[in-house]
Amino acid sequence: MATAPSSVVAHHRARVGALSRDRQPDDPALAEARQDLKAATLESYVAKVLAQAPPLTSEQRERIAALLRVGPRPQADHADLGLVDVDHDA
Repeated sequence: MATAPSSVVAHHRARVGALSRDRQPDDPALAEARQDLKAATLESYVAKVLAQAPPLTSEQRERIAALLRVGPRPQADHADLGLVDVDHDA
């Protein structure tokens, strides 16, 4: 059973829905709202996982933080971080 989205995620989802009704798909405000929704969803997911996980070591925290510091790069460029693709649908 799926859990209800956080109020922050629900807010951003509603904003995307409202803007989608009368804006073009490439509208800057709609694009920004979609990006905000993605960020809120990621933040909510990370908080949920961290709440359920055992405490992380300093090395684990550093590796995870490195993912956020690298900025947007093609997936292949993440090889230097020792990351592998994970199929979440499997």
